[in-house]
Amino acid sequence: MIQRKHAKPDLGIHELELSPCSVPELTDVCEYVSLTTTMSTKVVERFSVSINRDLLRQFDRMVKEKGYQNRSLAVADMVRSQIVEHEQQMTDGEAVGTVTLVYDHHTAHVQESLTEIQHDHGHSIVSALHVHLDHHNCLEVLVVRGRGSAVKSLADRLIAAKGVKHGKLTLTTTGEGLPV
Repeated sequence: MIQRKHAKPDLGIHELELSPCSVPELTDVCEYVSLTTTMSTKVVERFSVSINRDLLRQFDRMVKEKGYQNRSLAVADMVRSQIVEHEQQMTDGEAVGTVTLVYDHHTAHVQESLTEIQHDHGHSIVSALHVHLDHHNCLEVLVVRGRGSAVKSLADRLIAAKGVKHGKLTLTTTGEGLPV
């Protein structure tokens, strides 16, 4: 049975819903599909997911703690995150991110070494932030951009430099081609 739900014709939004199956034993796992169309030609598709009750409770707690308005927004963010990660692993496209380093500036030649590596890769470094954490330790955060392989190579060299206590590359997307 098809029924109109949440019709807002003045906004160009119409949602049609197919009723879930009527088998009592399958109510909690029965899938239904609904399609929302808007005048801007964006199509939002709805699907259902069957998961363990305890996992759902943990997910709902996370949704609330992170301030999402609903589960759908949280799921969409997780899907986008996985798509970005997958594309970074599968392609060598444009990547942006940060390289975070913690090092003891008293270690011989560590600052010179890091500076030399940064100058060798100046085309990939958009910005740098240097923070004195205490008398010995410094935090350096570099914003990087370029082909994924070049950014990863730069990060590897920086993190492997003698005197670096901890380093991490965090990649994200430029946002191009990624729907909201």
